[in-house]
Amino acid sequence: MLATVWLAPGGILAWIVVGLIAGWLASAVMGSGTGLIGDLILGLVGAFIGGIIIGSFTTGTYQVVGSIVVAFIGAVILIAIARLIIGGTHRGSSRPAL
Repeated sequence: MLATVWLAPGGILAWIVVGLIAGWLASAVMGSGTGLIGDLILGLVGAFIGGIIIGSFTTGTYQVVGSIVVAFIGAVILIAIARLIIGGTHRGSSRPAL
């Protein structure tokens, strides 16, 4: 098993906050304007991807800052993969940004 996700009471709210922060940071760094909901989804999926990748190299748990870093790494990877599949999008393009 690569990763285990535990959602305690209040944990869902923490995941949403971590997802928003990580998604917003990844969007800002990678230059993709996905909006609030897009950033949230990007951060949550990024947290899952980052958790699998980082979890395969390390063991243990991370505090809030560590979780944001892991989710950020996953979100950046997600944006990069989406750009490879869809094609590079840049600001000012007629295609939707990713």
